[in-house]
Amino acid sequence: MSPTVPSLRADTDEAKPHRPIKSFVLRAGRMGPGQTRAMNELGPQFLLPYAPQPLNAEAAFGRNAPLIVEIGFGMGDATAAIAAALPDTDFLGLEVHGPGVGALLKLIGERSLTNVRIVRHDAVDVLEQMIAPSSLAGVHVFFPDPWHKLKHHKRRLIQPAFVALLASRLAAGGYVHCATDWQPYAVQMLEVLAAEPALVNMAIEAADGYAPKPSYRPLTKFENRGLKLGHGVWDLVFQRA
Repeated sequence: MSPTVPSLRADTDEAKPHRPIKSFVLRAGRMGPGQTRAMNELGPQFLLPYAPQPLNAEAAFGRNAPLIVEIGFGMGDATAAIAAALPDTDFLGLEVHGPGVGALLKLIGERSLTNVRIVRHDAVDVLEQMIAPSSLAGVHVFFPDPWHKLKHHKRRLIQPAFVALLASRLAAGGYVHCATDWQPYAVQMLEVLAAEPALVNMAIEAADGYAPKPSYRPLTKFENRGLKLGHGVWDLVFQRA
């Protein structure tokens, strides 16, 4: 029997169409010629269609290997670097923005990666419909939109119901790794993750509860620039008990 997961949809009157609160805004972005070429040439092989049914990961990747989901991979630099460093692990990237999808496909081709697949769709739908309970080795959420304004905090991705969903998709010993460069969001992330009974903080011995940056997570150019300016970055790693 699969774990019960709280609804992630906003409460609505039955007579009204439900309007879920999104953690992202679809922005118009133009793809460069390299990204467009990658989309056309590599998309058929590495881009998986969203479908409201469980994903057969073994068929999608052509092998049976630990599976890690990355949510909101941006332009895909970290995803490609991690996948190249961990060839025995499969990675499913979830992203809604076309230029980012094209950029990661381009990196897949340039680095001859075989262990990455992409679904261009809302992560909530994918996790609810396509990812089976207790099936993931890990989930990466690197630098999600912090939604700085108080009135927009409801749009933040890391919320109790979403973390419960993530926990339900992790196998025993699987982990959630979040990173942010916005300290108020780091504080909220720590509170929400710590409140999920199925997860254990792997940095529990640290005085502040934050983890040192795991070696597999590369520094992005924006992160490196921020560190040189004295900005902080907070990593949080929680494991499914």
